[in-house]
Order: sequence, then C-alpha cells, then structure tokens
Amino acid sequence: MIAYSKSFIPLGFTASLIEIEGDKSRGLPAFNIVGMAAKTVSEARERVKSALHSSGFSFPTEKLTINLAPADLSKDGSYLDLAIAVNILILSGQLRQEDVNDSAFIGELSLSGELRAVRGVINLVEAAKAAGIKRLFIPVKNFTQGSLIKNINLIPISNLKELYLYLKGQIPAPRLDKNVVKNTKTDSKLPNFGQIYGQEFAKRALTIAIAGHHNILLSGPPGTGKTMLAKAALGLLPPLSASEQISVTKLHSLAGLATDIVKERPFRTPHHTSSLIALVGGGPKAEPGEISLASHGVLFLDELPEYPRSLLESLRQPLEDRQISISRIGRKLTYPADFMLIATMNPCPCGYLGDPTHTCSCSATQISHYHKKLSGPLLDRIDLFSEVGRVEISRLLNTSTTQTNVDVVKNTITDALAMQSTRYGNTSIFNASLPTPEIATKIPLSPAVKQLLDTAASSLDLSARSYFKVIKVARTIADLEASSEIKPTHLSEALSYRYQPVKNAL
Repeated sequence: MIAYSKSFIPLGFTASLIEIEGDKSRGLPAFNIVGMAAKTVSEARERVKSALHSSGFSFPTEKLTINLAPADLSKDGSYLDLAIAVNILILSGQLRQEDVNDSAFIGELSLSGELRAVRGVINLVEAAKAAGIKRLFIPVKNFTQGSLIKNINLIPISNLKELYLYLKGQIPAPRLDKNVVKNTKTDSKLPNFGQIYGQEFAKRALTIAIAGHHNILLSGPPGTGKTMLAKAALGLLPPLSASEQISVTKLHSLAGLATDIVKERPFRTPHHTSSLIALVGGGPKAEPGEISLASHGVLFLDELPEYPRSLLESLRQPLEDRQISISRIGRKLTYPADFMLIATMNPCPCGYLGDPTHTCSCSATQISHYHKKLSGPLLDRIDLFSEVGRVEISRLLNTSTTQTNVDVVKNTITDALAMQSTRYGNTSIFNASLPTPEIATKIPLSPAVKQLLDTAASSLDLSARSYFKVIKVARTIADLEASSEIKPTHLSEALSYRYQPVKNAL
C-alpha cells in the first residue's frame, strides 16, 4: 500500500513542493525516511511517533518507508513533520487517501502532538498557491503571516488531534480568536528631523536621497550628528506597500526574526566586525544576510572606513543589481537586496580634519591611507555626498531656532514618489533604480541642461556611472519641486553632491 501527502520547504526566496510517499510492508517493525533527508528531517521519526501516541492514535507495527520526492533535493528543517504524520495515519487506515487530496500540510510536531510554527511560511504559501493546492494546513502561529497571501484556503491547526477531527468532518474549520490574529507594530524610538538643530545642507541631501531612494555618504567630525541624521531618515520613508510588506515579512521570517507581519521599514545597522556571511548572506543553509534584511528599508553603515575592505567590496554588485546571488554546491539562490545605503565617516582617522575648533593630528600619509579604504568603484556607486559640519553652540537647545517641519518634508517626499510612480508606471521603480538604457527616454534633458551636464562631467572627470547618477539625482530634485522637467538649477544642485572625500581631504 502506498500513501501520498504533500508539503513544502523553503528554497532561498522561494519554496519547493515535496511529495511524501509512504509504504507499509511486511517485516520487522521499522521506520525509515529516505530522499536526501538532513538530520533534522530524519529526527522527525521520533517526533512523529511520539506525537501520534500522545494524540491517541495507533502506530503501525509493520515496516514503514517514507520517501521524500524529489529525491535529489536536500531537505532540511522540521517543515515536513505534519505531512509525514498524515501519511502514516493513511497507511494505518485511520485516515483515507481521499481525505487529504488537494491538500498540503506544513508544521513541526511536538512530542505531545502540538503544532509549532516554522520559518518562511510566506514562501510556502506562495508555492502552494502556485501548485494549485486547495487547502493548506499550517500552524496557528504562522497564520498571521500566511494570510498576507490571498486567494488560497489557509486552515490554522493547533495540534494533530484537531487536524484529524477536521479531516474526518467531525468539527468545523478552526477559527482564530481576534486576539490571535494581530499585526506587529513597534513603537519607533528613532529621532526625527524636527529634533535635530541646524544641518540644513545634510537634511536637504537626505531628503533628496529618500525621495529617490539614492545612496548617500555623510562625512564630518565626531559629534556633529551624522548618526542621528541617518536614523532620523527612516521616519521620512513612506509606509510599506502591500507587496513590500510581503517581501519584508518573507525575509525576516526566513531569518527567524518575525512571527507576525512586519509593517515598518527595516533599519539594519551591522557592526563593522560583522562577517562577510552576516552581511551578504550564506552559511550552511544559505540564509539571507543584512543587505537582504534591509530590503525596502535602510542599510546603515556607521564609520564606513572601519569596515574591512572585503566587506565593502562585496556591496558593489548588490548596490548595482539590487539583489544578491549565493552559490552553493548544486544550487544557486537569489535574495533581494533593494536597500537604500546611508553611510557615515570621519574626514580623517582622528576626525578633526577641517574642523575649525580642533586641530587635526593626522599626517598626510595617514589621511591618504584612511580614504583609500574606500575604493573608487564603491564611491562611484554612491549618489550623494554631504558634509556635516559643527552646529554653533548658541543654536543648541535654543527654542527660537527654526526647526524642520517633518510633516511638510514627508508630504513633499510622498508627492515626489507619486510622480516617479506615474512616470515609470511601476511603484517599485524609483529614480535611483531606473535602468540606465531607459534614462534617455524616461528622463529627457533640454539642450541647455545637456550642455551644462557635459561641461561639468568633463571638468569633474565624471565616470559614465556618475554621469547617469547626476541625471537621476537632478530628476529627484525636480520631483521635489513638482517640476515636469529638469532645470539648470536642479542639475547644478545635483552636481554639488558629487563631492569626493578623497580629493577634498588632501
């Protein structure tokens, strides 16, 4: 007798259908799982056996063989526990095969038969929907995340006994209490622009960066507010759209960082001692790294030159392609890396180069070595550079000092983003992410602006990449002013942000 059940396992940012075949034959009692099962899957034998006994079911005394197809795909994790248990219930005659047709089962079983949550449930629900699964049984604690995917019948299950009674038609479909289905909402403790005194030039640069999703580098002496400015930028970002919520929640669920819906944009701040795998992703299970977890949010790198050069160079491809590919033996996984980079740095090792109130103690060699930690190709991928100078003491805690109206800035950014969405016909494309071949048609330049840009590019020795980045930044500045075309003033301001720290520091 052969029994069949279905389940899914994550495969990078997607998932794969696993068909579970069960065979019961004569022989000494045995329970074998085959099909490239990792240790966590092989250990399901004991979990499933104990869960069945604890739930009041009998366990077959014949020889059982469970095959996980496709056999050439490595299976890891506890996703298949429930489907294996259902398969054994069919083999033992306690369930009928027709009871589980067009259904799939996901979840980890405890020894008592309770169903535990698993990681990456959105990947699994998406794959089940694509595979035409009519009913998908998932743990109750995964229901909130899974419900982000529409047009699929999700049935939350608390334990094995409840599943059995539902499949036998003895109880209705389980319903969740309203207190169970809730969204995660974290109170943000990050500063906002209204709490920062002065720094109008840096605030303007950050506003442009956020409005067009541009990368930005803030440079200035210690204590001038670079970190506070970077953290305040997150409060200006618009709310996550429905599709962005799904993407962000998928990534954080895969990493084990979220069990509910993620509704706030991520703000990831990896330390400069982080490993390469922690930053870009990988490891034995090829999990997403910080650059993927920052997708649709901000990746903040404080004191950029303190990061190892290998880490910084690994950012070059994701900054360009907005995704990262992780290769492992037999497979290649791709994760999104659509983040906005905000980085900070001091002008020199001691931090006081150019500071009017402190004397720099660094030699020219030390300053040169410090700036050479940032390669030309990496700096070429940063759209805006902004100096952050000291604020006069008299302006600090001065209630009469004019503060930035955060609501006005946010509304201006929202309007600019709406213009980009209309221009490109896609809410996921911003000025910074517009493909280079489309710039000529999507962002036309008048003859006067084109001549000014060509003259400036020749004078500043801009690379082709920087040339196009200036156009994109100028387009964002025009969007902030609700201008349908780029004017010379917009281009001139965009050029002012092409300041190179290496050239200016020596």
